[in-house]
Amino acid sequence: MPPTKKKTSRKKKTAKKTAARKKVVRRKPAAAKKRRKSSRKGFPWFKWLTGLTLLAMLVVGGYSLYLSQVVRVKFEGKRWAIPARVYARPLELYVGANLTPSRLQAELQALGYRKVRKVSSVAQWSQSGSRFVFHTREFLFWDGIEPARKVSLRIKGSTVSALKDATSGKSLDVLRLEPPEIGSIYPSHKEDRVLVRRDELPDHLVAALLAAEDRDYFHHHGINFYSIARALVANVKAGRTVQGGSTLTQQLAKNFFLTPERSLWRKANEALMAIILDARYGKDEILEAYANEVFLGQDGDRAIHGFGLAAYYYFNRPLNELNLTETALLVGLLKGASYYNPRSHPDRALKRRNLVLQLMVDQGFIDQETADQAMQQPLGVGKKGRLSNARHPAFIDLVRRQLQRDYQEEDLTSEGLRIFTTLDPWAQQQLDKQISSGLASLEKHKKLPAGTLQAAMVLVSPQGGEIRALSGGREAGFAGFNRALDAVRPIGSLIKPVIYLLALSRPDEYSLVTLLEDEPVHLKDAKGRVWAPKNYDKKTHGLVPLHLALAKSYNLATVHLGLALGVKNVVSLLHDMGVQRKLSPLPSLLLGAVSLSPVEVAQFYQVFAAGGFRSPLRAIREIVDAEGLPLQRYPLQVAQVAEPGPVYLLNRNLVEVMRSGTGRGIRRYLPESLEVAGKTGTTDELRDSWFAGFSGDWLAVAWVGRDDNKPAGLTGSSGALVLWGRVMKALKPQPLGLLPPEDIVYIWVDPQTGYLSAEHCEGAIAMPFIRGSEPQLRSDCLGEDPRGGNFFDRLFD
Repeated sequence: MPPTKKKTSRKKKTAKKTAARKKVVRRKPAAAKKRRKSSRKGFPWFKWLTGLTLLAMLVVGGYSLYLSQVVRVKFEGKRWAIPARVYARPLELYVGANLTPSRLQAELQALGYRKVRKVSSVAQWSQSGSRFVFHTREFLFWDGIEPARKVSLRIKGSTVSALKDATSGKSLDVLRLEPPEIGSIYPSHKEDRVLVRRDELPDHLVAALLAAEDRDYFHHHGINFYSIARALVANVKAGRTVQGGSTLTQQLAKNFFLTPERSLWRKANEALMAIILDARYGKDEILEAYANEVFLGQDGDRAIHGFGLAAYYYFNRPLNELNLTETALLVGLLKGASYYNPRSHPDRALKRRNLVLQLMVDQGFIDQETADQAMQQPLGVGKKGRLSNARHPAFIDLVRRQLQRDYQEEDLTSEGLRIFTTLDPWAQQQLDKQISSGLASLEKHKKLPAGTLQAAMVLVSPQGGEIRALSGGREAGFAGFNRALDAVRPIGSLIKPVIYLLALSRPDEYSLVTLLEDEPVHLKDAKGRVWAPKNYDKKTHGLVPLHLALAKSYNLATVHLGLALGVKNVVSLLHDMGVQRKLSPLPSLLLGAVSLSPVEVAQFYQVFAAGGFRSPLRAIREIVDAEGLPLQRYPLQVAQVAEPGPVYLLNRNLVEVMRSGTGRGIRRYLPESLEVAGKTGTTDELRDSWFAGFSGDWLAVAWVGRDDNKPAGLTGSSGALVLWGRVMKALKPQPLGLLPPEDIVYIWVDPQTGYLSAEHCEGAIAMPFIRGSEPQLRSDCLGEDPRGGNFFDRLFD
């Protein structure tokens, strides 16, 4: 039966294998379930992670789009509020022009021209004896372009004797130098800048920028990870921040779009904006924006932004005229404009400049020999440049006030207007210098503490009413209280010429020899108070000729005359002459109890100086927009307010004031042969010292006093006249040269009685009269005339 056992044994084995397979098969579903369960259990984490990633991408993408829009709107819109630029008058040169060598030198230096042995390029000048050679800059004026040209000029004495084009040798009829820029009217955030285009950036400036700030600028995409890593390593090694990794694009993003706060969030925004800037705009456009945005100094409350303005502020020249050493200094200031300020810290600035030059060598922009030569040069930084508002704050204040009549503040501070003014920089320089030294001299003479006295002065062109210079106080660069405009003080005897002009305008009643009563006056007001003025010398002088009453500034004679004329009529004439302030027609007004500013006084004295014609005082000539297109002119306006004859008589009287009256002290400063006219003014208790006077080419009004209104101890002749004389001596004025109108005749008269006299009579003087107002009474001397004949026959012979 063995076969049967084998068969059974095989069946048993097969059954065991089948059972084993079934057992395995039954286990598979359990494992799969376990795996599926495990998978279902982990799926939510994966979903959350994916969702958060997508959400983050959406947020970053959306925020990037927002930043991109911010960048686009601001970068493609109006990037900066461009201040209005203010220019002085241009110096006009022609044969016969009044000009001294020292003045021409000052004018050229004020424009930033460099003195050289031989003129070879723009903005250079040389001198050989009386001959000057200089190369002007091209300039766009209101009425067209004045081309750059090389000029030869000769001066003989104090007059231009020859003016030629140095290249062609042709004579020039007239030449205008470009007007010096004297300041700006900037926005409330106090940022000032002069915009420059990319093609106006000197190559060595760009090279210095790349070497010192961003060597890979033209290769990265807004941020430079290598620079960041390099800076990180350097800072870790030093244990402090010694190096930055920001690119020029990042610096622009930080300065142009972001706040100065130091945070990771701001840093992230800066990087993201830098990438956006680099993606949207070209490298040259970004570089141009950077060059106009960077902070490079502080001028009082004005922030100096951009290389264009910095070139003027530190070197008094436009950017395209700077050399390698000068641009290297400006680039060095990017590290810290205050810390490396070349005026405050020249040693630091020198080291920083030389480091920039060495970096340029290391980067292959210049060779070592060039750098070594540049390092030997001085900083070359002078005093504050001609674009500093601190040089002429009082005049800029006047310009701003006149502009506000026609323009909104936003237009003045953001539209880049170019304003051409009447300022004469040379005259302003003389004015500032003489006021400072003159006040110090007065304080020393009066034994007053230094700084006790203050002053204000205005210089005007007599015929055109242009304000040529203005001082608001003894500190020329101080932009505080502008006394020339805002010091409203009693004017004292400065009002007297108005009264005498009114009298002389009535030739049937008054002439220069009309006798006036210099006797006591007692007037009661509505409250019973008595007004009893006195003469300065406390005396009375009886009957005095009208011309002598003004020359000696007799108060009592003036009051009698003013009352006879009518105080209201005096007020009316003052208004006709340009005084806009409301005035009360009280008798005390006749002795100057009316408060005006120096500019207001200059306005009505301009009528005397212009022969009876009023021209509103102005500080502005023209305005053009940022593109040079004309916007507005301020032309000469003239209105006649007095007849030439009476004005001539008055002016002859004011010349007498300066020769033998209260203004005779002027001869300490001006020669006897130089004819000038003027009037002193003194107020009660010697609180205010005034003088107003004019020559052939200058009208000037000066005030001296104290800000606390305490007595200054100065009369008009011992205070203000001193400053006036010092300034006039420096200006070298032309003589007055009064020409009598057709209705004026000269007659010999007796000076004591005003009767008709003759040349041979003792003491007789020739006096001017309006025809028909000559004296009718004759002096005894006429009967003794040895020539015989009828007097009137001789008179009209």
